[in-house]
Amino acid sequence: MTEAADVVLLDGEVHTLAGSSTDDSTDAAVGDVVDVHEAVAIRDGEIVRVGRTVEVEHLQGVETTVIDCAGRTVVPGFVDAHTHMETQGLYLVHADLSDAESLSDALAALERQAETGREWILGFGYDESGWPESRYPTREDLDAVSEERPVVAMRVDMHTASLNSVALDRMRPKLPAEDVRTENGEPTGVVVEDAATEVWSGSEDSDAETRELVTAAIDHATSLGVTSVHEKVRNSRAPRIYRELDRDGDLDCRVRLDYWSDHLETAIDVGLATNAGSDFVRTGGIKSFTDGSIGARTAKLFEPYEDVDAEADVSADDATESASAGDADDGRGQWVVEPDELREIADRAVDHDFQLTVHAIGDEAIGAAIDVLADTDTVGSARHRIEHVELATDEQLGRMADAGIVASMQPNFHQWANPGGLYDQRLGERRRTRSNRLRTVVDAGVHLAFGSDSMPLDPLLGVHHAVNAPGASQRLSVTEAIRAYTIGAAYAGFDDDRLGTIEVGKRADLAVLEDSPWAEPDSIDEIDVAATLVDGSLVHDRL
Repeated sequence: MTEAADVVLLDGEVHTLAGSSTDDSTDAAVGDVVDVHEAVAIRDGEIVRVGRTVEVEHLQGVETTVIDCAGRTVVPGFVDAHTHMETQGLYLVHADLSDAESLSDALAALERQAETGREWILGFGYDESGWPESRYPTREDLDAVSEERPVVAMRVDMHTASLNSVALDRMRPKLPAEDVRTENGEPTGVVVEDAATEVWSGSEDSDAETRELVTAAIDHATSLGVTSVHEKVRNSRAPRIYRELDRDGDLDCRVRLDYWSDHLETAIDVGLATNAGSDFVRTGGIKSFTDGSIGARTAKLFEPYEDVDAEADVSADDATESASAGDADDGRGQWVVEPDELREIADRAVDHDFQLTVHAIGDEAIGAAIDVLADTDTVGSARHRIEHVELATDEQLGRMADAGIVASMQPNFHQWANPGGLYDQRLGERRRTRSNRLRTVVDAGVHLAFGSDSMPLDPLLGVHHAVNAPGASQRLSVTEAIRAYTIGAAYAGFDDDRLGTIEVGKRADLAVLEDSPWAEPDSIDEIDVAATLVDGSLVHDRL
């Protein structure tokens, strides 16, 4: 007699995503729907049957949990291949500036946050590129919020921060001078790159606060159908918090920890290794950088920024400091990690069997990252990754495909790809239209993994942008986009054998959607998540 299932999902539209995206067996109008079933049976957190409702019903027992999907769409749980859960928690616990449509809106949100009584008044996620002012907040702007308590506003890309006078006075000794913007010799309150990282990481000062941020972020992620995250961590208490939650059976999301390269020697000393860990918390790769971001004009480009003259808050003294640090003041961005230093990091990491995950946004930076990763002896089997890959050339994509390097990209970045948007402002029309060319990446044969970078953390929003991107070279089909956010991201984390598709033998990480992305491709961002299951357990339930 067949053992009863612990959980069954019945009467759904179950997209396993296990077939080829070119299979047109289900819906000729859509053209990319594959391998659709009605029901799923789960036992001990593992998928044991996928098929018709009448077949799976036979696995019901007296203690089986029955989930009636009532025709809803079921997909594999989303895997966010590049996110920052603590940062996401900051958005939830502190002031969320992502909806601010002007500088005054952002300041008003910070003033409301001041009423919470926290010592630090923090706001996260502003995007000045859509504001009438089109500039970063300054020290004087934030002094208007408070002259007694520290106030910080972080830009959406986390590469730029604005500080009021109190925060600047407290943090100034810890901030690299070359990353502190000045005007007429005085700090404007705007800091970038390593200084910005120091600011936001320095605001967390206890295990209790980190736990509050992490648990808030996990609840938010699972409400959006996310069942696994690749978390980038640096100088953080979060790894210990994740392991404590896992130990106590309270972790509702799988976590892969990618450690910043300045933790490499410690990781080696304590015996960490890529893919080691439990079912829920595993060590990922070693994360390093090449360049900065397009929003901060620090991504490293072959050609100058279109609006380089607009960065009026960079003084001649800043330019001299940057040039003395090895970055020519030529309007083409800057190295965060020089290529020679990156090669040293990569060699050391590979010698100890670590996967490498390298941030590279500008076309020159992407080329430098490929030069390093393609030279490692383990490149194919190690599944080394380049994060963002925003301005890759055709030649670079060909080299990535040949070397087996994964493109870990963020489709939600297309929110800045329309005429007049951030890419247009910073890069001009020609480079705007060749940013984030998802279609070209897939056609080149590069492994594609999707993540959010917490801008915002919302996979269906990312899928929407991938399907509805402005240019043909930037667009994917619905199936291709969802596969990049499931099996593609699972592959980037060596999890494709247990996650990413709905198949017998895989873990039961599933998302139940209120509507079908295939039926509503123009409004995927409006689809709600009705339920999320991780290892067969309901961690989000709105059914």
